[in-house]
Amino acid sequence: MKAVLFYETAEHVTMERIMEVYPRHAAVVEEFSRQGKILGIGPYGNPGEGSMGIFTDKESAEEFTKKDPFVLEGIVSTVTLREWNDSLLE
Repeated sequence: MKAVLFYETAEHVTMERIMEVYPRHAAVVEEFSRQGKILGIGPYGNPGEGSMGIFTDKESAEEFTKKDPFVLEGIVSTVTLREWNDSLLE
């Protein structure tokens, strides 16, 4: 079963701070992408609203949050993880 990870950006965080941390976040995204654990990831259309990612399984999504500088450095205030039955691709 796939997993969807939802991030809410912390209120106090500026775009400048997000961009400061982004290269470290992008390195983790690249690592998980190379391993085939991420199916899609990115921010919502309105800056500062947060982002989401679709992972191959719950364990990969949980591992990602433990390594992601956006979580570790306070860019993200809330992380929500939901398992997802993708009826089109399975």
